Amino acid sequence: MKRIKLTVGFDAKRAVQNNTGLGNYSRLVIGTMAAMYPQDRYVLLAPRMRENPRLDPILMRDNVEVFTPTGAVTRRLKSWWRSVEMVHDWAGLGLDLYHGLSNEIPLTSSLSPVPTVVTIHDLIWRRIPQDYSAIDRRLYEFKYKRSARIATRIIAISERTKSDMVNDWGISPEKIDVVYQGCDPIFGKYISPDDKERIRSLYRLPRRYIISVGTVQSRKNQMLAVRGLARLPQDVSLVIVGGCDPSYKAALTAEIEKLRLGDRVMWLEGIPFDHLPALYAMAELSSYTSRYEGFGIPVIESINCGTPVVACTGSCLEEAGGAGGIYVDPDDVDAFAEAAAGILDKRYLHDRLVDEGKRYVKRFNPSDFASSILKTYNKAILDKLATSK
Repeated sequence: MKRIKLTVGFDAKRAVQNNTGLGNYSRLVIGTMAAMYPQDRYVLLAPRMRENPRLDPILMRDNVEVFTPTGAVTRRLKSWWRSVEMVHDWAGLGLDLYHGLSNEIPLTSSLSPVPTVVTIHDLIWRRIPQDYSAIDRRLYEFKYKRSARIATRIIAISERTKSDMVNDWGISPEKIDVVYQGCDPIFGKYISPDDKERIRSLYRLPRRYIISVGTVQSRKNQMLAVRGLARLPQDVSLVIVGGCDPSYKAALTAEIEKLRLGDRVMWLEGIPFDHLPALYAMAELSSYTSRYEGFGIPVIESINCGTPVVACTGSCLEEAGGAGGIYVDPDDVDAFAEAAAGILDKRYLHDRLVDEGKRYVKRFNPSDFASSILKTYNKAILDKLATSK
């Protein structure tokens, strides 16, 4: 049976402006849906446009278009437009559904007949409040909680995030669909030996290293990897990839000096996105020791590149890595060192983790991702129709 074509509006602020987590997720959703369902129309609603090479391939598709505020007032008050006034543009754009990709939808969404879906990524500010200012915590609690309550349906990126919404906010579990997102296809592509050596030479990488990808901040807990490194063979280094919070980098640097690891730790910031796969692939293992995550994309990225992971318990990282990782308490240095040493010393363990991990992460594929999102869209449209009668 032929289905009705849809016109879907996306909150595209992060897709345009961010090149990390929320931006990557936004572009992944838009690009995957546009590719998998070319008969549908997708409108990117953005406060402003600017050059972004990662977004360009999506904008080249015939079924993707951009809308920015056109009024004299809304062009100046862009945040006001995104949070309040945007809903007045939905009817003129012919939207069948609006999808807020980064935890929020307009506060006035319930005034519109257009069904809404919001993706909630995490409630980390409730679990690790010290990483957020008091103002940010209050703002997130108000905007994200309200968005979850007024949205027609919710997408949670993990079972952990769904559980947190149910327990913390009293959201009905029937309203929430868990849709795992996967990672950029670049992490599953073949990397030639020449390309690996080019990257190794460019960054002067050590021959044996553990890679840690992610923002350097206290929640990400790179301290565990630093302390674990001191208990591993001298020929093994740690390569930390990501932007740094200055205060936490200072704490890490002090610990590195205390443990006399200065020549075994390398910092890489601002590297091109397309260099990441080779950096993962050449590592002996990947360390992702975050205390709390909504999902944990670096875990999937690493496994897709053929590199096993040591990650932490306590949130959702087992959901991301499955059998491709070893999971330890975020404060257990002995357990981290033991897990890393096992992967370094036992090739059979390394290979088993890679093989089982790659089988596990096949579930995070574009086809399943897109079809699950489409199912949520259809539910939202039907739910809105039911409540409007």
